[in-house]
Amino acid sequence: MSQPEPTPRYGGYVGVLVVLILVLITINTIVTKPNGVKGLAPGEQMPAFAVPLALGGLTGDADTARHPNEGAAGRVAACQERGPQILNVCELYENAPVVLALFVDGGSCPAVLGDMQALSASFPGVRFAAVAIKNSRSQIRKLIRSRALTLPVGLDNDGALAALYKVATCPQVTFAYPGGEVQSKALLARPTRATLRRRVVELVAASRARGWKQPKSGQPGTGQRKAGRGRAS
Repeated sequence: MSQPEPTPRYGGYVGVLVVLILVLITINTIVTKPNGVKGLAPGEQMPAFAVPLALGGLTGDADTARHPNEGAAGRVAACQERGPQILNVCELYENAPVVLALFVDGGSCPAVLGDMQALSASFPGVRFAAVAIKNSRSQIRKLIRSRALTLPVGLDNDGALAALYKVATCPQVTFAYPGGEVQSKALLARPTRATLRRRVVELVAASRARGWKQPKSGQPGTGQRKAGRGRAS
């Protein structure tokens, strides 16, 4: 198991890295054909992953292993990585619809987190979560505090989820049924709050049509956690 993260010493390079990621995403968006695949397609299964939560003290790269002992992907199957300091997508979608944002902390990209936070109370039972790609823990903690976020925010230190979730823009928001099947096309840029609300309403309605029972407001099941960890080492 990984140890608590030491105080960062290379903060000056973080901003440069974020800019480079944003540039690469922009270039990818420009050169991708209009009919190219961007994000997971409806009907696909959300790839399993477990990452450290930003507010925790555990460290490690994303565990993306589907089975035990998959080398660089992870020693433990990602769906089995559970705990109060872990953001595990399998745990999120086990019994609830999921709204997952992948982002980098740069420009207007992380603004979608505030919109998700604002909407979460109106959709009891829906799991809202986010993962920062290649950002430092201290940077994301500042973001969480500044936006008063209670939705769980994980850290993808090595950027594994960018390829796994076919990230083409920032932010990228995925909507999935209970069980992890993607319900609709991903949002590939920051939506208006009205658009985001409409998409969540559609997700809830489609999930209920499949038999999901939405809890009443105030009941547990929103999946808001405040803790972080990654692959065991």
